[in-house]
Formats: sequence, structure tokens, C-alpha cells
Amino acid sequence: MRWRDAVEPARMTRIAVVAPADRCRDALVAVAELGCVQPDDPVEGPAGGPAADALRGLGGAAAAPQLARAAADPAALARAGRTDLLAGESELERFAAAAVRDAGVVAWVGWCPADRLPAVGDRLAAVEAAAVPLPHPDGAEPPTLLRPGTAVRRAFAPLVQTYGTVPYADVDPTVPAGVAYVVMFGVMFADAGHGLLLAAFAALLAAGRPRRLSRLHRMWPFVAGAGLASTAAGILLGEFFGPTGVLPVRWLSPLEEPVRLLAAGVGVGAVLLAAAYVAGAVNRWREGGARLALYAPSGIAGAALFAGLACLAGGLYLGRWALAGPGAALAAVALVLAAAGLWAASGGGAAGAVQTGVQLVDLAVRVAANLVSFARLAAFGLTHAALGALVWSGVTGLWQHGTAAAMAGAVVLFAAGNALTFALEALVAGVQALRLEYYELFSRVFDGEGRPFRPWRLSVEEVSP
Repeated sequence: MRWRDAVEPARMTRIAVVAPADRCRDALVAVAELGCVQPDDPVEGPAGGPAADALRGLGGAAAAPQLARAAADPAALARAGRTDLLAGESELERFAAAAVRDAGVVAWVGWCPADRLPAVGDRLAAVEAAAVPLPHPDGAEPPTLLRPGTAVRRAFAPLVQTYGTVPYADVDPTVPAGVAYVVMFGVMFADAGHGLLLAAFAALLAAGRPRRLSRLHRMWPFVAGAGLASTAAGILLGEFFGPTGVLPVRWLSPLEEPVRLLAAGVGVGAVLLAAAYVAGAVNRWREGGARLALYAPSGIAGAALFAGLACLAGGLYLGRWALAGPGAALAAVALVLAAAGLWAASGGGAAGAVQTGVQLVDLAVRVAANLVSFARLAAFGLTHAALGALVWSGVTGLWQHGTAAAMAGAVVLFAAGNALTFALEALVAGVQALRLEYYELFSRVFDGEGRPFRPWRLSVEEVSP
């Protein structure tokens, strides 16, 4: 696979499927069976035709649509109760009715992945039809198809798909978004013991166990990444099922140095935001060229404002005017660029000036607010550490009594307390990492939404006439 296939949607080709009028049905069956062409939607309205009428006569209820390879009598299918074949034939009738017809030839237009075009052409040639590449229509955005790729990409894909469809011109953020998520989750769920439990669960999912969770099998790399990130963070903080002393503190103790941990959380957020701005600038360039990339708040202007404010804040904190001065200048230039873009988008005039001013203030405030929002990485990490310390304090208090009952109670408290902490913090960390991903990062990476590639795909059955 080429490197570009890993970082951008599949390249789409506009095609026309052309066939002799007497091979219309055969061509449509070939397209449906291949399942890699998205024909333009037929005109809206109720389906018409013998199969659609027969299906309505049966109440319209149907199983998953299928197609008979050879034409079948709709009345016979209705008598046999084959609503699945009637439903498939009804879809075929709609596409056939939408075809362009001229001089004994029928044609449909649609989209096809460029690398599948040879296979489509070969299959259509077998029924005396053809797939003809066409130029992209002006202003028409092709549908987006993200390659499934490796197991890691398949595991991270729902993270992006739940947010929306990546625009066709944008880069595919699946893997970077997944890495950012597991890092944020790990910082908030920082406990080596709990992280190892997640990693063990990921190993079970990879092995197809338990069977009732087999549908989650493809998510094992996602769970494994979250578990390993949590384990690494727990090792740094000396947390192993709480502050048990099994692991030494290699960086800092959360409850003893909370301010330093909060600063580290904001630092992680600054790195992630910087990466999001870079991705946003690249996407704006691909969507609308250099001008859009330069003036867009989620492009170079926004990235420069973020960098300028960061340098200004760092310079003021350190007392380095050599850093604060250029930072202020860069932020001012960025505001001018953003103002030019916002002014052009507003349409000008007095109302446009007011709108631009409000949006500029909002832009500057959101840059600072979004950065500070990453302090929750440390805040929920502190919560995790506090719950672990509370459980461990109770366990050691019971154990010190020395009686069998007290020691048994300590074991029960340790197991139950860690189970509760694990469940509660896994939920909280999972939700908060998702919130940061969507609102702080994706809002800069994406400036719109594409439309998904939905090919027409039906299974084809050999049916006796």
C-alpha cells in the first residue's frame, strides 16, 4: 500500500455505466454484485414497476434485498413469498427508470474507487457493457471512503466515524486521533495495575474470548493501547492498584505535587492542539488552496495565534521579553489574518464589522479556554489517585489490626475498592477523553463534513425461472 493510501481517503473516479438497452438489467445486476459503485440517487418518489407493485401488494414487508441473476416474474416471486427478491428487483427498477436513454443505449453516472475501476470494467464487459471515466463535475465533492487497512486502523475508525464523515479533500485522521485518545485516557487512568487489567482484557478480545463479546473483537488494539498508556503513566506516578508501594515513584506523586501535574496536563494539551492546528492548516489548503489555509481560524491564522499566545504567556511567566515580544507580534499578525478572512466571509458593511469583531474575541478566548481545558487530564488523574489512596488507606488500617477477620476484610475492601475505582474511572476517563478529542481537537481538524461512500451492493442468487 502506498503511503498516501494511509493518510488520505481513497481516490474516487466519476464514471458512466453504459450498456445496450437490452442488457440494462444485466449491467445493473453486475454493478450490484460488485458492490463498489455508488450510482447517483434516482429521482425521489415512490418506486414504480411490476416488482414494486407486487411488493406493495404483500404489505411492503421484505427481508434484506437480494437480486435474481436472471429476470424472474414478479407475480411468481410474490406467490413464492420471496419478498427479498422483490425488494431487490424494486431497487433495480428504480435505477433502470433513472437511466439516460438514447439510440438504444442506457447509461447511469456515479462514483467508483479508482483502484476498482479495472475490475468494474472487466465485469461489465462480460455483459457487453462498459465503465467510462468522466471528469469531476465542478463544485461536486466525491464521496469519502476510508481504507480499513490494518487492525489498528479498524479499531480506531469508530472514533472518527462517530464524529462525522471526513471530507474527501482532507487527510485521514484515524490513526493520529486514536493515538491522541489513548494518550489522554492513559494520563487520566494512570495506574499500572488497572492498565494491565485492560491489556489482559484486550488479549482476551484478540483471542475471541469471551464468545458473547466476539462482536468487539476488532476493538482489541484500541483497548490494548489504552491499557498500555495507563500502565506507562502508572509507572511514572508509582501507582499499582493505588499507592501500594509496589512501584517506586519515577516522576512525581500526584497527591503531593498536584500543581506540577496540572501543568503537565496543560503541556500535553498544548502538544495535541499544535498537532490539530497543523492538520487543520493542511486540510484547509487541500480544501481551498493557499488563501483559505492562510486566513481560516482553523488554518495558519489560528495556528499562528495559538503559537503567539503560547510564546507570550511563556515569556511573561519566565520574565523573558525576548520571547514575549515576538509572541505578541505573532499573535497580532495572526489576528489581522483571521480578521481579513472573517471580514470576507461576513460580506462586509457595518454588520460585517461587528460580526468580525465578535468572532475575533471569541477566537482568542477559545484558544486560551481550550488549552486550559486540558487541565482535566491531570484533574481526573488526581481523582483516580485519590480514590486509590482512599482504598489503600482503608486496607492498611484493617490489616494492621492483625485479626483474621480484619485481614479478610482488608482483602475484600482491596478487591471491591479497586473494582469500583476501575469501573468509575474507566467510564469518566473514556468520556472525558472523547470530549477533549471532539471539542478541542476535531473542531480544528475539520471545517465541514463530507458524505460517505455508499455503494449499491446486493447479493445475487441463482433462481430457476
